[in-house]
Amino acid sequence: MTDPSEESAPRRRPQQRKQVLLRLDPLVHEALARWAGDELRSANAQIEYLLRRALTEAGRLPGGAGPIPRRGRPAASATGEPEE
Repeated sequence: MTDPSEESAPRRRPQQRKQVLLRLDPLVHEALARWAGDELRSANAQIEYLLRRALTEAGRLPGGAGPIPRRGRPAASATGEPEE
């Protein structure tokens, strides 16, 4: 038999990014994609940025929410190469 204390404490699995199907008006998507391009983000990254900002402003962003993962090439200092 298992120890009851083990059952009551949920085990935390490594968090994975959730996939969500989002239906948008084509003109809204076009405007969002243009805005994302202006800020050098993908449309998905722009949506996540905007959702996080709205959640933060509303005081609803969970404390355990990690930062938005950085994409692309790491900074020179992170690669061990000397900075110029």
